[in-house]
Amino acid sequence: MESRLNQKVKDIELSGIRQFFNRVQAYPEAVQLTLGQPDFDTPEHVKQAAKQAIDNNYTRYTANAGLLELRTYASEFVENKYQLKYDPLDEVIVTVGASQAIDVTMRALLEPGDEVLIPAPVYPAYEPIIRLCGGTPVFIDTRETDFIITVDQIKTNQTKRTKAIIFPYPSNPTGAVLSEEQRIELAMYLEKQDLFIVADEIYSELTYAEPHQSIASYRGMRERTIVINGLSKSHSMTGWRIGFIFAPKEICKHLIKVHQYNVSCASSVSQYAALEAMKNGQDDPVHMKEQYEKRRNFMMRRLEEIGLPTVMPTGAFYAFPSIEKSGMTSFDFAMKLLEEEELAVVPGDAFSFLGEGYVRLSYAYRIEELEEALLRLEKFWNKVTE
Repeated sequence: MESRLNQKVKDIELSGIRQFFNRVQAYPEAVQLTLGQPDFDTPEHVKQAAKQAIDNNYTRYTANAGLLELRTYASEFVENKYQLKYDPLDEVIVTVGASQAIDVTMRALLEPGDEVLIPAPVYPAYEPIIRLCGGTPVFIDTRETDFIITVDQIKTNQTKRTKAIIFPYPSNPTGAVLSEEQRIELAMYLEKQDLFIVADEIYSELTYAEPHQSIASYRGMRERTIVINGLSKSHSMTGWRIGFIFAPKEICKHLIKVHQYNVSCASSVSQYAALEAMKNGQDDPVHMKEQYEKRRNFMMRRLEEIGLPTVMPTGAFYAFPSIEKSGMTSFDFAMKLLEEEELAVVPGDAFSFLGEGYVRLSYAYRIEELEEALLRLEKFWNKVTE
């Protein structure tokens, strides 16, 4: 019966991140720098709100778009933080994490043959979703521009079939963030193009050089931009699965149809937890970000001492050093590092073919773990480059 399955599904693969993580399970003593998940607990007041929701029997369906009160506070959050204004009645959708928001968005936008520009190396989930929708992912090589997409790169790769561009900033896996100058230049070009912008801003609360600013806040961009965000990274709520779509109502009225038939609504209990996070926990990410920045600074200092070239990450919680000097593929490098030093990192080719020659290190781990990890990495690096 397998032969009768959807060929598009058979052609895609499981995430390279998860594939490698599964291999790591055979090394129970390994130090891990693999998963992109905060190591902090969900804030206590958020957990208490979820318990209260259960006790109050708030366990039934909500509106398809989510609790109106949650949408209202989410709208206030992005307005206070990023100067984005969206009407909670018809321009905000609560989703099952940012992942479902990406799926809903792509299915609403794409028709067979449409092309989507993606700056790479990049989070691996965009490509399979685009392909399942009958679209074609077009990877833009950003390795020579410090992992930042440029207007010239867009012009080079844009065709009559181009339907959308993904803006995955702050970036997983590189930690790259658009500067004010870069955002202005991109917006000035894109406001004249008949394209959608999908701004995946799930790491928006984790920027270090300057506060996050959405591409949607620039002239001519709001009407063509679908902003995706959520609480997984900002509030350490990965397992609660709450994301958000912010989009103009003429777009949102179609996104909600896909969302409705996909999941009906996000978990009611998780929505009440999210409501507490948005209502009384807008500053919860501050302490976490301070710790990530300390960890980033430590990791970057050690990578420089070791001799691993790395573009300074200014957002998220990843470093993406080049291992080209080793002469090994990223997969072989990661496997040998795991086997010989029991240190787990993610091979760069998990983030498209343009990630080959790199590995991703997550610093969403305690400083003691990072210290041990970098000692093991240094030992291995000296061995393979001597």
